[in-house]
Amino acid sequence: MTKIAELVTDIRNRDLVLPEFQREYVWSREQAKQLMVSLFREYPIGALLFWKTTHPPELKNTATYDPEMGTVSIILDGQQRLTTLYMLLTGEIPPFYTDEDIHTDPRELYFNLQTGEFQYYQASKMQDNPLWIRVVDAFTKKISVFGIAREQAEDDAQVIELAERYSENLERLRQIRNIDLPVQIVPSQAGLDEAIDIFDRVNSQGTKLTDAELALTHVTGKWPAARREMKAKISSLGDRHFYFDLTFMTRALTGVVVRRALFETIHHTPREELVKGWNLLSDLLDYLVALLPGRAYIHSTEDLNTTNVLIPIVVYLSLNGGTFPDERTLQDAIHWLYNAHIWARYTGQTDQRLEHDVSIVVRETSPWEELRIQIVDQRGRVEVRPADFVGRGAQHPLYRMTFILAKALGAVDWFNGMPLARTPKNRYYIHSHHIFPQDLLYKELYEPGNHLDRKKVNEIANRAFLTASTNQRLSNRRPEEYLFEVEERFPGALDKQFIPKNPELWKVERYEEFLEARRALIAKKLNDFLGSLLVKREETRLRPVKDLIEMGESPFVEFKSTLQWDVRQRQVNTALRHTVLKTIAAFLNTEGGTLIIGVEDDGNIYGLEQDLALVQNSQDRFEQLLANLISEAIGPQYNHLIRGRFEEVDGKLVYVVEVEKAPEPVFIKGPKGKEFYIRVRTTSRALDPEQTVEYIQMNWT
Repeated sequence: MTKIAELVTDIRNRDLVLPEFQREYVWSREQAKQLMVSLFREYPIGALLFWKTTHPPELKNTATYDPEMGTVSIILDGQQRLTTLYMLLTGEIPPFYTDEDIHTDPRELYFNLQTGEFQYYQASKMQDNPLWIRVVDAFTKKISVFGIAREQAEDDAQVIELAERYSENLERLRQIRNIDLPVQIVPSQAGLDEAIDIFDRVNSQGTKLTDAELALTHVTGKWPAARREMKAKISSLGDRHFYFDLTFMTRALTGVVVRRALFETIHHTPREELVKGWNLLSDLLDYLVALLPGRAYIHSTEDLNTTNVLIPIVVYLSLNGGTFPDERTLQDAIHWLYNAHIWARYTGQTDQRLEHDVSIVVRETSPWEELRIQIVDQRGRVEVRPADFVGRGAQHPLYRMTFILAKALGAVDWFNGMPLARTPKNRYYIHSHHIFPQDLLYKELYEPGNHLDRKKVNEIANRAFLTASTNQRLSNRRPEEYLFEVEERFPGALDKQFIPKNPELWKVERYEEFLEARRALIAKKLNDFLGSLLVKREETRLRPVKDLIEMGESPFVEFKSTLQWDVRQRQVNTALRHTVLKTIAAFLNTEGGTLIIGVEDDGNIYGLEQDLALVQNSQDRFEQLLANLISEAIGPQYNHLIRGRFEEVDGKLVYVVEVEKAPEPVFIKGPKGKEFYIRVRTTSRALDPEQTVEYIQMNWT
């Protein structure tokens, strides 16, 4: 047990420090207030976890550890509580943080001497009311309870009574410094990996870390500068109007380093691979930020509904020399990017869809058509229809895509002629202009309190894109008045923002006809624009098998040494056939994948020499055997989803089986009857009957 006052002193003296791999101060002001409420009421607030060591990792806001410092205590769990207490008891920022790190400052918390209530400062309640004192002042300044009591008392007899009450509450507050908190210690012989593992285990306490934060903790534990490097890059890209966060950076780094999208897959990556991957990612982001404005008319991440659409592109570039190899590939990628954006590919089931799409990027050298097919499978189509705009407002992806389309068609501001396809700045920042002013529509056609009416008023089809100065200039003018001026001043400007040419539709009483006409215009222009990016397609080219082997096993790639030759016993073992078949079944039931027979788990090429010897060295007999096994155990109706071929790698033959996802659940005949398998990370896992029913309901019904 250690008193809170002693912990505060240890932090001030840097005997209690914070490792760089810890996240920043993320508590809300309400959480800070409730901590003080709990302590004031003498409620338990949980244990703290420290790691005593003479070999600490890199520390936050601290010079390199000096051995003369001796043993220091690393805060593994409890830093949010300790940071809050340090600020409220001292009025200062703890030395392991800077002012910029504190985004929610609790130091304006006040305490009522009479009621013992805690509240953040409210002028209407607390101004000129001496009963409300700042919590920081209670610990750092002298409070005259008698003086306050004299102000509040109606007579001298009441002064003593009030002073005693105020003094009791004030002293109870100050006694928080002397509360003993339970402290658990990780022994000094523990290493960094053990400390982080323990940190993960206690993560369920307090404000739970997200998967991204846990992943970044592991990354920073091995490479302490990671968080600082990411923040510096975020700031640099933000100066160019591309706004990313640590979650995106961690996801992108995961994609580049381990070629996966799930955060957990980067946990155990060595430092040198992390640094190498980060250097590559930094260059890739610079490339994209330079490329997207000119080629995709994306001048800011504000043009996208989510930055996740950039993850597959980042992984593709990392596998292909850091650039798009030719114009056609670039157009393919942009076409997919637009569709992923329009159809909100990653706004639900984000982890699963990103993981699946990244696997396609890894497996195929030209993945864009297959990625587009995934959107069609998800949404049923990629063609935009006029009905898709009905009731859609500025938060819908189609709104941002309409802006991109306007920029691509050379749209200009309606009164100053400034091109919209440029980096947004100050007074020329792009505004969303209501073609038919809201006030006008509510005055003459609709009720502002009616939800459906508000959707009509704010629909995409009633929006144009203008600079701030022009938007303010137009104010509440009727479109039948100002649209004529626009066309006279800049001929063609209305066409480039899809305005119906019939002036009769510019009248308020024809507003709904205007919406219908403009929806059709936007849909047609958008489909024509997207279609212009597509050229005649060649068949999808699979990534060379050797490249897949070098990347290792994944949810979508698995290796098997042999089909039926027992490597250890050096004899036929027909039981091994089932391990191949269950992998194929698992791929059919999940998202498809690639099975390579003749490769050991570690990527070593074993070859098919022994398997082929068992079928008279005939490749035809080998394929026929496997085909028969699949038909008997899984069913011949799935043969069209399973394609096999021989490949030579390092002078040895392997057999590659490409499997597509099945349109229905697939069972396999096993030793005990029918079995149901799915892919879970790098393994094929059998589900019990209850799990099977749940999985089928989630994926096929």
